[in-house]
Amino acid sequence: MIGAKKELSSEQHTLYTEIIAEQKRVVNKEKNIYEVKSKHKRYRVYIGRFFELKKGLHAVFNELREAKESDYLEFMINSGGGFVQEGMQFYNIIQEKFNGRTVAYLDNYGYSMGAMLFSMANKRIIYPYSDFMYHNYSGGAHGKGGELKARVDHNHERLNEFFHNMIVGQGFLSEEEYQQMLIGQDFWMGAKELCKRGIATHVILEGKEMRAKEYLQLLKKEKKANKKKRK
Repeated sequence: MIGAKKELSSEQHTLYTEIIAEQKRVVNKEKNIYEVKSKHKRYRVYIGRFFELKKGLHAVFNELREAKESDYLEFMINSGGGFVQEGMQFYNIIQEKFNGRTVAYLDNYGYSMGAMLFSMANKRIIYPYSDFMYHNYSGGAHGKGGELKARVDHNHERLNEFFHNMIVGQGFLSEEEYQQMLIGQDFWMGAKELCKRGIATHVILEGKEMRAKEYLQLLKKEKKANKKKRK
């Protein structure tokens, strides 16, 4: 059984909260062993552009901070990016309330901060035509002349550490690739590359969710079959 959904929208994102009733799954019928998942909440956020200009995400984050230990968070990502600072707020809420219980769907694309948010999740699900791109952050500074360099240097050190931990720390780009990214190279990836690098953990194909390794094996079999057809 599934409870009624609650909707809460900011300018760019929408949060749906749903109560999931207790679920019982048979593990071993002969030995009468069952896996029981207690009643919990599923928080699902549809992610658009990271560009909140009015009240920001106060209401959304306030609702997420009501989560209990059994609740989990889903991101439905269709985003070209935006403000890094806003994306880092999502990182903070994951660390605070949903550590180890976050799922992201790349539906349909994630570029820039959208790619970073996808990389934060524990389980990362794509579709055959999902699109993805890492690149370096961009920004600027204004203020008193003597303060500008200190501010830029401070932000660079902080954001560079964050990007490095998310991307290189998880093995999604090599150190050499990351250095290339810092000087302007964009890294574009489709489903196959996302699976090969481990950025995607699962793929949904024809109504079935499979592990990334299974999807790569399927692509390999299809490639061999197509070669035989052409002979």
